Amino acid sequence: MMTPATPVEACTGSALGLLFRQVRDAMWARMERELAAAGHELTFSQYIAIKQLANGSASVTDLARAADLNPGAMTRLLDKLEARGLLARSADPNDRRALHIHLTEAGRALWSDVDQCGRRVRERALRGMDEATRAQLTRLLEQARDNLLATD
Repeated sequence: MMTPATPVEACTGSALGLLFRQVRDAMWARMERELAAAGHELTFSQYIAIKQLANGSASVTDLARAADLNPGAMTRLLDKLEARGLLARSADPNDRRALHIHLTEAGRALWSDVDQCGRRVRERALRGMDEATRAQLTRLLEQARDNLLATD
């Protein structure tokens, strides 16, 4: 077990960046264990793609960005999900180079169960925090993200 950082150490860029990475990695690992325990053979990236598609159709580029993959890797991931009957791709009638990707009926059925896995992981991550603390954590993380994405 690591010893907690002092307030000065906690503010250094490397310590903060490492903490963000550890939280992300822990969330991904916990999600993959939760999916496996529920009998779903899905990687975290596949989960992210299915989650995005549960909100409607998306492009390969949008899905790749959401899962932090390059478009080629996302195409291979989508090939695997399509082979399992979880999603379908159809040509965009207005742009023959573009595809519409959407969940099939089997994919939507899977999502309803997989979404519960995600909820359990979020609850575990936020265990011991009241609603105000959860909201504050979310606001602070959004602010840190937005600060880093700003192009000023």
